[in-house]
Amino acid sequence: QVQVVESGGGLVQAGGSLRLSCAVSGSTFSNNAGAWYRQAPGKQRELVASSTGGIATYADSVGGRFTISRDNAKNTVTLQMSSLKPGDAAVYSCAVAVGGRDYWGQGTRVTVSS
Repeated sequence: QVQVVESGGGLVQAGGSLRLSCAVSGSTFSNNAGAWYRQAPGKQRELVASSTGGIATYADSVGGRFTISRDNAKNTVTLQMSSLKPGDAAVYSCAVAVGGRDYWGQGTRVTVSS
């Protein structure tokens, strides 16, 4: 059974940095897609960054500030966030594709104080 667990959320001042980690167990996902999404209160879920086959893509709103990386040996997907803004506050969730199905974590909350 595939399990996805995020960690690293918390409270940070505007301009600060946070590092989110997503640990996948129960399967290896090597070159399959791994992605980070976020959802703020009252807003739709937004794709923040994805990594597939060594190619990373980012939402325009986070480009240049966020970096997605993965360690296939450790089955982890990491989101390094810098220059955080109050608008980045949301619940961040990790999703990975394994065997043609998407698996989601429970999410980790990021709060950015101005």
